[in-house]
Amino acid sequence: MEPYKVKILQTVVVIAVLLLIKLLLSKSINKISTRFDFALRRINITFRIINIILLFFGTITLAAIWGLDQKELLLFITSTITVLGVAFFAQWSILSNVTSGLVLFFSHPLRIGDNIRIFEKDFEVEGRLQDISVFFMHIQTKDGRNITMPNTLALQKIISIVPDEMLVPASREEQ
Repeated sequence: MEPYKVKILQTVVVIAVLLLIKLLLSKSINKISTRFDFALRRINITFRIINIILLFFGTITLAAIWGLDQKELLLFITSTITVLGVAFFAQWSILSNVTSGLVLFFSHPLRIGDNIRIFEKDFEVEGRLQDISVFFMHIQTKDGRNITMPNTLALQKIISIVPDEMLVPASREEQ
């Protein structure tokens, strides 16, 4: 068999394996999201992160198959990891918020629409959880204010999920 035909076959196999992994992960995430009644936005964010990771590994694998020298590939990978490491170290909170968003998706009891109280020493927050994005939680207070908090707070602070009737309007708190 000619060398380029072997490379084409290997490329097809890699793409098929990546698609199979994506399909299996998608089914697993859909089962988890159905079981725990997660919002569609949270599911979409998780799919995006998985697609980025699979694309990264697929690109590296295909570059190796198509003749990128191993030394050059190793140099590329270590350079990329170094740059990402410096960027993530400089922006550690961004990485921790993305990770916290995934943890919130898979294992935290918070759900969109829940009334929550976050116990912060200096500033207690009460309101309805409007959204959990990749980086932030969006909360609307009883008096209509919109508060955006980093996802890491959900893992670092005590959060209580409270019924509607237990939320105290802001006007009573001020009196």
